[in-house]
Amino acid sequence: MEHTTDSALDALAVSALKGLIMDATRKANSGHPGGPMSSADMAYVLFKDTLRFDPKDPSWFDRDRFVLSAGHESMLLYGLLHFRDLLTIDDLKAFRQWGSRTPGHPEHDMTPGVEATTGPLGQGVGMAVGMAVAEAMLRHRLGEELCNHRTYVLASDGDLQEPVALGAAALAGQWGLGRLTLLYDSNKIQLAGPTSRCDCTDYRKVFEGMCWQVLEIDGHDHGAIRAALAQARAEADRPTLIIGHTVMAKGAATLEGDFNTHGAPLSPEEIAATKTKLGLDPEQDFQVPADVLTHFRSRFGHLCAESGMWHRKLTARLDADPEFAALWEAITARRNTLRLTWPQFTPGASVATRKAWGAALNEIMHQLPLLAGGSADLDPSNQTVKFRETVGVFGPDNPGGRNLSFGVREFPMGAVLNGMALHGGVVPFGATFLTFSDYERNALRMSALQKLPVLHVFTHDSFYVGEDGPTHQPIEHVSSLRLIPDMLVLRPADANETNACLNIALTQTARPTCLMLTRQGLPVIDPAAHPAVLDGPARGGYVLADCQGEPEVVLLASGSEVQLAMRAAALLTGLRCRVVSVPSFELFDEQPAAYRAAVLPAGALKVAVEAGRPDLWYKYVGTDGIAFGISHFGASAPGKVLEERYGFTPENIAGLVRARLG
Repeated sequence: MEHTTDSALDALAVSALKGLIMDATRKANSGHPGGPMSSADMAYVLFKDTLRFDPKDPSWFDRDRFVLSAGHESMLLYGLLHFRDLLTIDDLKAFRQWGSRTPGHPEHDMTPGVEATTGPLGQGVGMAVGMAVAEAMLRHRLGEELCNHRTYVLASDGDLQEPVALGAAALAGQWGLGRLTLLYDSNKIQLAGPTSRCDCTDYRKVFEGMCWQVLEIDGHDHGAIRAALAQARAEADRPTLIIGHTVMAKGAATLEGDFNTHGAPLSPEEIAATKTKLGLDPEQDFQVPADVLTHFRSRFGHLCAESGMWHRKLTARLDADPEFAALWEAITARRNTLRLTWPQFTPGASVATRKAWGAALNEIMHQLPLLAGGSADLDPSNQTVKFRETVGVFGPDNPGGRNLSFGVREFPMGAVLNGMALHGGVVPFGATFLTFSDYERNALRMSALQKLPVLHVFTHDSFYVGEDGPTHQPIEHVSSLRLIPDMLVLRPADANETNACLNIALTQTARPTCLMLTRQGLPVIDPAAHPAVLDGPARGGYVLADCQGEPEVVLLASGSEVQLAMRAAALLTGLRCRVVSVPSFELFDEQPAAYRAAVLPAGALKVAVEAGRPDLWYKYVGTDGIAFGISHFGASAPGKVLEERYGFTPENIAGLVRARLG
């Protein structure tokens, strides 16, 4: 690749980059200057000489992806994006301010050139692994002429201390992701002090043990950085870790190596002295010499030509190959255009909703040729065995495989799925037990924060898990996940609602879904008797069974407790009872007020039933209503025994209603 090398200009460019870092954090009176200054050489060389992108189109499909896992080093990335002409000096001056394009940690939907929202340490590594997975899968299908990019991630000491990063790295080694390069800024300093206080890990040995190529360099030596990046590109079968040994706040006048520079702006006096040391004007803020920008952009013409050639190849292939055109349409189409067919279920048959999900997965896996994912070592329980056996296990010997064997790594699984969604072109899903969503939770939150349409499947969704006991019986988890903004939480009542909920999830364009599924069998609701079961879930809550006239009692429930509500209603003879299924709070709350009022009329006693924390149901039942749930841990016993002990019987629910009505 053509580029100009001038050591004096490179040094001046890195100095200017450090000046931007110091000035922006000082102006904001907030931020992290030390880490960005230690990482500046590696990041600059990567962006200046190696990273492939279209200078005119930051969303070009075949661009290299760069993830700043050390999200607190955001000003380093913003400075480089200014060099790329994607951010202005005014953007940098607005660092960490309301409405700016330069928030405190990178956010991919706010800033051009930012590939992932990072901040919680370690997850950037996992998302980069997911991007590399998506690239490998698509390259196998599209060919290298149209899919030939790499994934780079810059991580700090703190990133690698987070187990999520090492779990994702283990998967990257297992999967042979040779186009993934991790730049590790090893400055041996973190916010509270030297890393030696808390970490004696030999990361070379760890990563070599996880099937990575490991290179160690002086992270401030531009020649060594270029050579290491070239060596990483030459390694086809293993991901590469480049350990750059660096100095915290490299270049600072008096504070090099000082942990206090990690999380606080430098003083005006230190900044002025540092600028003088770096050859910058100590009286000038936000200075970027014109020859620095000209030098940095010296290969933009080559990059634009490369992108233009790619577009011509794509057009020619689309015109000549209808089968390829259909594949490209599947890769690039918006999710809300999907039209899927679903399995049929026999009314009255006992089908656990997890088994309904398995049947649906088996039905749609061929309709969605880019559906990819798997289970966190719970394939039989999560009903993903047939998917795995049919589509094959993804790995270095089978890049066409679509099943990802995550092992017992729930949190890395969630981060990898997010990276796949960020890359685009694939439809990612992952599955585990609901109680283990706690392990995955911050990745779930990052799914929602980034508006990623990832499908998170959770089976064994209540105390009905039974004999495995309280460690495996989720109590607070459904409610907890409902608290995450922009997250769809769907808890279907039967197999038909499971189909409907999956259709909702897979046609989302800007939010993830948590799908809650039962271990125990549930009667399949007959659409002939209850037609709303097919399309009602799309509105979040709907009347499943009604009475003549205005109801005196409305029984609300989700999931397995909908059947309990139906049976309780049958016992309430002499009362006008309505049963409302609420598979999704979020979708129901988005309906017009008139619709919600019609489903839940003001004059009726409202009683909600769910095998979990009842607290959130009070917004529907009101202070005069009843929210019946469970606010204590479960026990090891058969589910039917627990059902009786905890009062989840139609007789008890009917008794509560009659007692309240007097």
